[in-house]
Amino acid sequence: MAKREVYEQKTEALLAPLLEQHQFELVDVEFVKEAGTWFLRAYIDKPGGITIDDCEVISRALSDLLDEKDFIEETYILEVSSPGLGRPLKKDRDLERSLGESVEVRLFRAIDRQKEFTGVLKAWNKETVTLEFEDEAVLDIDRSNIALIRLAFDF
Repeated sequence: MAKREVYEQKTEALLAPLLEQHQFELVDVEFVKEAGTWFLRAYIDKPGGITIDDCEVISRALSDLLDEKDFIEETYILEVSSPGLGRPLKKDRDLERSLGESVEVRLFRAIDRQKEFTGVLKAWNKETVTLEFEDEAVLDIDRSNIALIRLAFDF
């Protein structure tokens, strides 16, 4: 397992009791390098959305735990935030929560010369995601062919 994955898993374990205490949901944790700087990012959510105050509470508590456990060798910046509206649906629980919602899907390999689809997420499993379109047509897409899936927005 890569060091990055170990850091992410250990951080998720530290976050679990904090989030449970505040009735927040963990959306994702990532340890990434951008422009030469390492970032440890935790994305949290709750019904009705996350506030800046919510992020501050979790950030302070997580920072103290990370200092105490001291398992990350690299220097990094900790960020705790809302996942944002256009976030990718990465995990099964994201897909479960989004059933019946309109989603945008981008593919690695075209289907019928098309690489982008917008439709209602009707079903999903380990291998496929099923979309239904306005004309009631249904499309099963291999998850291995999905480059990005996220909620679609009408503005």
